[in-house]
Amino acid sequence: MDKIKILVVDDHAILRDGIRALIALYDDIEIIGEASEGKEAIEKVHELSPDVVVMDIAMPGMDGLEATRRIRKKSPKVKVLILTQHDNREYVLSAIKAGAASYIPKKALGSELVTAIRAAHNGESFLYPSAAAALIQDYLQRVEGEEPYDRLTPREREILKLIAEGHTSKEIAEMLFISFKTVLGHRMKVMEKLNFHNRTELIKYAMRKGLVTMDT
Repeated sequence: MDKIKILVVDDHAILRDGIRALIALYDDIEIIGEASEGKEAIEKVHELSPDVVVMDIAMPGMDGLEATRRIRKKSPKVKVLILTQHDNREYVLSAIKAGAASYIPKKALGSELVTAIRAAHNGESFLYPSAAAALIQDYLQRVEGEEPYDRLTPREREILKLIAEGHTSKEIAEMLFISFKTVLGHRMKVMEKLNFHNRTELIKYAMRKGLVTMDT
């Protein structure tokens, strides 16, 4: 029986070690590689051709959402499973829109992660209860009326979060591998869609949405 080949992407070595120890308990799954940030993950996918990528979101350099978008675009057969500490609606929706097959918070059981890996490999989706609830909530809001945040593209949401975290437009351009002018364009569109006029308003809004916290 062919094993499910896994690439684990997380910036914390101790978590990667924990996943490796968990996977070692199962005969049908094997870890063929690791990466500590998004750009390295994309390179490892090209090099190793895993079946499933277990991807964190918050990492230095390229984050997991952008890496997921690029992996799904370049290697559509590779399934991406998001494993993250973030468990709110905005992250769930952004991950699904980026092309993730499953969404699991790090508080989940090891057995649930294994079930999600198998489901992703079989072309199925696995959503932790809180993630499923977020999708239901999103559907209900769309039925009742669209919220301004829902009009933002995944890239605009990403830039909103980075602005709220205190990054300058130049830093954001370097982090996302896009031009300074492109960042300014996205920033202007975010302000227009949310009807804000300065960075302070954006930061307060991002905090209310749970995109950043006081500790960020």
